[in-house]
Amino acid sequence: MKILVINGANLNMLGVREPEIYGKDTYKTLVKFIKDGAKKEGVKVCFFQSNEEGKIVTAIQKAYKKFDGIAINPGAYTHTSVAILDALKAVGIPAVEVHISDPDSREEFRRVSYIRSFCIATVKGKGKDGYLDAIKILKKELSD
Repeated sequence: MKILVINGANLNMLGVREPEIYGKDTYKTLVKFIKDGAKKEGVKVCFFQSNEEGKIVTAIQKAYKKFDGIAINPGAYTHTSVAILDALKAVGIPAVEVHISDPDSREEFRRVSYIRSFCIATVKGKGKDGYLDAIKILKKELSD
């Protein structure tokens, strides 16, 4: 099983950006944590991070017929990007929306998620553990 983990805008700034919300771990630490957890689950993971919406759309399109699932944290594009939603719909790969914080308990504008309507689940407010939850959800969905 092969899962693409996509991280969007500002996730490369983990450890620097609002550590009281996102924690002190860096993006590099997050990637290692996910790799180690996925390995224990017997799942292969690949990573993509970009601050550019179009590059995220292209990464989703390139995942077509190459990945079994997508765990995606679009960052701020969660609340603005119909293009990312459309790309997920186009490829039809099962996806889980992931958020380190709980956007539904934050500012009003963060409560809108364009991609949620396509995703099989949303994991929020669990910090980096949320990514492993997403992998487990995808593993179960793809095994059934």
